[in-house]
Amino acid sequence: MRSFLRGILGVLAESRSLAPHIHSIISRIKDPDHLRDKLIRKLNQAKAKKKEFRVTARNLLTEITDLAGVRILHLHTWQFENINRVLLDIFEEHQYGLLEGPFARTWDDEYRAFFRQLGVKTQESPTLYTSVHYVIESVSRRKVTCEIQVRTLMEEVWGEVDHLINYPHPIQSVACSEQIKVLARATSTATRLVDSIFATHRDLQRRTTH
Repeated sequence: MRSFLRGILGVLAESRSLAPHIHSIISRIKDPDHLRDKLIRKLNQAKAKKKEFRVTARNLLTEITDLAGVRILHLHTWQFENINRVLLDIFEEHQYGLLEGPFARTWDDEYRAFFRQLGVKTQESPTLYTSVHYVIESVSRRKVTCEIQVRTLMEEVWGEVDHLINYPHPIQSVACSEQIKVLARATSTATRLVDSIFATHRDLQRRTTH
């Protein structure tokens, strides 16, 4: 799994087509405690629905698709169109199987319309989480998966705060929960402001070159 992740990071870092559209790339291997908690939650859900718990030691690397994770961060929303195109080209060129995605989890109607216009499916996000997801699979004999997320820097701020205090179990403080929701809206507003700044800058450049 670690070698697969290193390979993906190498491919992304070397892509000259991707570099102009992104700010940075972050990666991680899922923390053992978080993995244990996720497995327990999946087991409890299976029991509640009277379904078979399918995860075993043999299929763990494919059933839990986010053991390895990559986050691609960019500054403004319009960059996503090029990022998505380049990623799909990279997956095809390196024969990574695209198991899921791209799909966007978002609570914002304007962003939902933006993603749908690009042909990206959307999912509701009651937690006010916003990110575009891909799950890819290795070409090795023993299959390994990796989840790739694409989001803006502002969305990353919210994600980091929420992850530290509200994951994997929702915080019980009503005040803190409400503040996290306010932060989601504030970071969404900040993303719009960044979009506006770049739109204005682009317009000024067009005027000065004509």
